[in-house]
Amino acid sequence: MQFRSIHTVLRYMNSRERSAEVSNEFGCGVAAPSLRQACLAKAFEVARSIALVVIFLGLTSTFAGAQNGTPAPRPEDEGSLMQMMADKGLHDIENESWNAYGQFTYISSWKPSFYAPYTNLNGSINSLLPTAERSFTGTATIYLGLRLWKGGEAYLVPELISEQPFSQLRGLGSAIQNFELQKGGATVPQIYKSRLFLKQTIGLGGKSEVEESGPLQLGTHYDSRRLVFVAGNFTILDFFDTNAFDVDPRQGFLGLGFMTYGAYDFASDARGYSYGGIGEFHWDDWAVRYGRITPPKQPNQLPVDFRLLKYYGDQIEVEHKHTIHEQEGMVRLLAYRNRENMARFSDAIAAFEANPQENATTCTGFNYGSQNASAPDLCWARKPNVKEGIGVFAEQYIGHDIGVFGRGMYSDGKTEVYAYTSTDRSATIGVLAKGSAWKRSKDVTGIGGNFGWISDIHAKYLGMGGVDGFVGDGAITAASERSLDLFYSANLGKVYWLTGDYQHITNPGFNAARGPVNVFTVRVHGEF
Repeated sequence: MQFRSIHTVLRYMNSRERSAEVSNEFGCGVAAPSLRQACLAKAFEVARSIALVVIFLGLTSTFAGAQNGTPAPRPEDEGSLMQMMADKGLHDIENESWNAYGQFTYISSWKPSFYAPYTNLNGSINSLLPTAERSFTGTATIYLGLRLWKGGEAYLVPELISEQPFSQLRGLGSAIQNFELQKGGATVPQIYKSRLFLKQTIGLGGKSEVEESGPLQLGTHYDSRRLVFVAGNFTILDFFDTNAFDVDPRQGFLGLGFMTYGAYDFASDARGYSYGGIGEFHWDDWAVRYGRITPPKQPNQLPVDFRLLKYYGDQIEVEHKHTIHEQEGMVRLLAYRNRENMARFSDAIAAFEANPQENATTCTGFNYGSQNASAPDLCWARKPNVKEGIGVFAEQYIGHDIGVFGRGMYSDGKTEVYAYTSTDRSATIGVLAKGSAWKRSKDVTGIGGNFGWISDIHAKYLGMGGVDGFVGDGAITAASERSLDLFYSANLGKVYWLTGDYQHITNPGFNAARGPVNVFTVRVHGEF
C-alpha cells in the first residue's frame, strides 16, 4: 500500500458513497464479488488504525513516561489481521508493501510480606517495602510498517501503558519481577511514540532468506549477505541481544534480568528508548552490528541528550549461528561503552568524607530525594565519565522445540546506573520449551535463574547509606541478588495467552539482611 492509498481511505473512510474509489485503490474493485466486501472492511480497519496512530502522535508530547524498552515480539502470523487478509487473497504476506500488527498485555503480581530487620534506614528511600503489595501493568501497542522503495522500510509504533509497581519500583536490581514496568510510570494510562525509524537493506548476494511478516518486519526475502542501516527512534533491544529462541518476551520469562543482560546499562531515556543509528553486516552465518544511541540528560529520566558527539552509548555485537548434531544454536559477544554525565561511587564517597555537608539532603542538583543526612550522594560527583561492559550470550536447541540458553556480562561497576538496572555483573541461565511434545505447539514454558552482583565500591557506597536509581536500604550486607523464575504460558483461541508465573527472590537489592521475597503473577496477552 502506498501513501496515496492511505490518504484515500482516510479521506473517505466515513463516506460510503465514495467507497468505489477506496475499492480501486486497494485493488478490491477487481476482487470477486464475494470477497469485495471483506476487502473493503479490512481497508477501513487499516485506515482506522492509521487514524489512531495520528491521534497517538498528537498526544505524544502531552504525556511523560518511564522505562522498559520492550523489544518487538517475534512473528506469530496465525490469526493476525495480515494472515486473515492473506488467506482471502487480499494481502501479499510474503512480499509486503505494508503491514499492521498489535498487542495488548495485562500483568498482575502480588507479593506477601517478607522478613526485613530494617527498611529505609536513617532516611534512605530505596528499600523494597516488606509489607504485602500488588503490582500491575497494562500495555497496548500498534506496530506499523511501510515499504518506501527497494530495500527501504519505515516503522512507527505508538504505545499505551498503565502501571503500579511494587514500592515505587525501588529495592530490586535485575530481579525486578515485571519487565514491562517503567520508572516514573502511573496508573493513569500514558500514550507515547516508542519507535519511529527508517531501515535500509542492501543485498550483497548469497542465499535468499525468507523474513516472515511480523511486528517491525515486513514479509520479504533478503540476501544472506547484506548491509543493513537503521536510523531514528527505537530501543536498542530491537537489534542487539535479541531474545532467546526469538520467543516474544510477553509470552516468556517475566523477570527483567531475562530480557537482556542485567548489567547492560544501555543508553536510553526513562522508557528504555533511544535515538541514533545502527549498521549491520551479515555474511551467511555471521553478523556484526554497531550502534550509537542517545543517553538521557539525567540518569533514569525522560529528557534525551542529543549531543551524540559528546554524550553517547556505543555498542558492538558479533553473532554466529551454528549447528551441533543437527540442532541449531547461536553465540553472541557484545561490548558497550557509554560516555555520560555520571558519578563515580568513589568520587561521591570522597566528596562526603572531605565535607560531610555534601550529603544526600543538601544537594542542589539532580538526586533521588534521599533524606539521609549521614550518607554520600551521587549528585556531588557528576561529571563526564565512561562506563564499559562486555557480555556473552549462547542458545542451543537440545530437542524439538526445547532449548537451553545463558548470558553473562561484566560491567566495570565504577559508576552509577544511568538507564537500566543497578546490577554491575550479571548471569542468567534457563530452559525454554514449546508444547509440541504434548500437542500444545503454541504454549511456552520455562525455568530459569537470574544472578546479579555489585562491585565492592558500589557496595561501600550503599553501606554508607547512599542510594542509586533503584536500590539503597540505608545499610547493606552485600550479597548476590538471585531470582528463580518458573512460568507456563497457555495459548487460548490462537491469539491469546494466559500465563502463570512464580518468582523467588533472594537478597533483594543485593542485601542478605532482607528477604527472601516470593512473587506470584498472572498475565493475559493478546495479538492482532
